[in-house]
Amino acid sequence: MTVRARIPAAVIVLLTGVSLTASVPPAGSAERPVAGAAPTVAEPRPEPRPEIPAPAVPMDAFQQSLNGLVTADRFPGAIAAVQEPGDGGVRDYTAGVGDLATGAPAPVNGYVRIGSNTKSFVAVVVLQLVAEGRVELHRSIQTYLPGLVPRGKDISVRQLLQHTSGLPNYTEHMEDEDFDERRHVYRTPEELLKIAFAQGQVFPPGAGWQYSNTGYVVLGLMIERLTGHPVAEEIGTRVITPLGLRETYFPAARDESIRAPHPRGYEDDPRDDVTESDPSWAWAAGQMIATPRDLNTFFRALLVEGRLLGPVELAEMRTTVDTYDQMWPGVRYGLGLTSTPLSCGGVYWGHGGDVPGFETRGGVRDDGRAVQVAVTAGPDGRAQHLHVVAAVDRAMCG
Repeated sequence: MTVRARIPAAVIVLLTGVSLTASVPPAGSAERPVAGAAPTVAEPRPEPRPEIPAPAVPMDAFQQSLNGLVTADRFPGAIAAVQEPGDGGVRDYTAGVGDLATGAPAPVNGYVRIGSNTKSFVAVVVLQLVAEGRVELHRSIQTYLPGLVPRGKDISVRQLLQHTSGLPNYTEHMEDEDFDERRHVYRTPEELLKIAFAQGQVFPPGAGWQYSNTGYVVLGLMIERLTGHPVAEEIGTRVITPLGLRETYFPAARDESIRAPHPRGYEDDPRDDVTESDPSWAWAAGQMIATPRDLNTFFRALLVEGRLLGPVELAEMRTTVDTYDQMWPGVRYGLGLTSTPLSCGGVYWGHGGDVPGFETRGGVRDDGRAVQVAVTAGPDGRAQHLHVVAAVDRAMCG
């Protein structure tokens, strides 16, 4: 479902769709070192983005939903952005606090760890390689990464993208590790795969559906093998830079920070501040950071404006299979993409993500209305998780 390793995650509501006018240097694309190379040195930090004044918003139904996530569900804070169809405006929302220690309000359009939304960026890169004739979806991963994946000759690229490969999810086997002890530990993709491959196949390739972060770590390595560049660099060159996503980036190796402004992320009860952590355990499955507005811009550009993929590749991405409600009710999974039914009819497309300290949900309707919601603590059970999903529905149907 999401990048998660038995860690309570902070909920942050992201609802966006237009780029900011504040001047912020483009996000860097530094990535993990290649085998045998020295660790990547992080680029100079950009100047902090100026704070955006909190908007005076009416107490509409969506604002009430966000307030409920804080008061009833006890998430420390939530931030969101809603982009109207066409050239309509963007509305920013906040609820709760951004810092429990100081009581500072949740920042408007703050940076958050976007977790498994990273998978949509990775899937775009893979499908661009398909369009270039460098990858075929029906080909086995053995074709592109010989000898890496057990039974790799039976697992197709499509199955890795769609979570039908049967590969065990490595994050489920990190649950015995105390996150507070390991959150400052750097992990290589190869170390993550070692955890997964020590387990048996969950089901024969193509015979079922189960969310697996392992598949996206494999896809990240495939991208690097085929292009000769770090996956972060390919995401930067192919997606972030063309779309002008100034507030989206793949953190450099061993960078535990989040650019300002950002809310702090919490786990457990009493709350443990886990904002600073090494995100390498998620890598191509969930390492990226962005703002709600930038996430809306990305999904609109991909799914409504057709700026990243051609019609054939986009149709492949939107070809879905049943998840049997393993994520949330009614959701279907495409290639690094989900479709979720709306209470008002139709569906919206997106992904979502969970990492320690943050949960994000949202996407875009076919008419271009885009919503992102993020909360700053992990849901304490399925009911709270579904309340975040319900808040997105309220904004989509409002």
